[in-house]
Amino acid sequence: MDRLDILAIFVAVAEQGSFIAAARRLNRSPAAVTRAVAELEERLGTRLFNRTTRAVALTDAGTRYLDLGRRALADFEELELSAASEKLEPRGLLSVTAPEMFGRLHVLPIVQAFMRDYPQVSVSMLLLNRIVSYIDEGIDLGIRIAALADSTLQAIQVGHIRRVICASPAYLAAHDAPKTPQDLVGHDAIAISGVRPVIDRWTFGKGAKEITVPINARLIVSTIQAALDAAIAGGGVIRVMSYQSEPLEAEGKLQRLLVGYEPPPLPIHVVHPAGRYLAPKVRLFIDRAVEALRGKFETN
Repeated sequence: MDRLDILAIFVAVAEQGSFIAAARRLNRSPAAVTRAVAELEERLGTRLFNRTTRAVALTDAGTRYLDLGRRALADFEELELSAASEKLEPRGLLSVTAPEMFGRLHVLPIVQAFMRDYPQVSVSMLLLNRIVSYIDEGIDLGIRIAALADSTLQAIQVGHIRRVICASPAYLAAHDAPKTPQDLVGHDAIAISGVRPVIDRWTFGKGAKEITVPINARLIVSTIQAALDAAIAGGGVIRVMSYQSEPLEAEGKLQRLLVGYEPPPLPIHVVHPAGRYLAPKVRLFIDRAVEALRGKFETN
């Protein structure tokens, strides 16, 4: 018997609590199972089971070894699945999450191209401006714009974006453009209630040079698109992500302000629950998303 086979026998005996039951499960003779466990104990130089005429129980060393043995068998199974998956056509439902506007502008085109290339895959997109539970909500992968502290996720950074201050040319024609963050005190601001709980002040700069100023939020809206619409109409100064304002800046509808006072950029990550095996559809989509997003955001 090879070592992996012996390890599988040991795990079966431990889980069944019986040499005979393990033999039945593995379709082996009880004598072969007993010999395999004895060989393993001899090689390790320690007893793994306490045996009586009626029961088999793990020793302390056996309990520790069982955990390691299960991991080793799982790793081997993952290796086989991974090798086999190379031959499989991606198929089934892929669940993706992203912030609402980022997902619409930058993830949806990736999804649509992926579905054209892999017709056996269907996609569910959850576009929300909140943190989701990947396990509870059945999410395969997602995009997060933030520094990550969640150790249950594996992340690949693809770039970064900035938080920027903008106003429309019409608003700036009627109000002097702010030169410093403190100048915002005299301006009308548009705040977004659905993104952050704090809507009465904005923070600029970094570290010891960080500045927090109060804002006069004359208009509070619950969506970013509504805030952008109000800013374009001349309703006041707005703070949004750079990817949200850049198309409007390029069209001349918004103008960026206080560039030298912008806080540190926020990283963009492609994330998925930490695990041992990724289905072909997930692995291939991650590769596609990383390549596409890095091309847009890596040098921003």
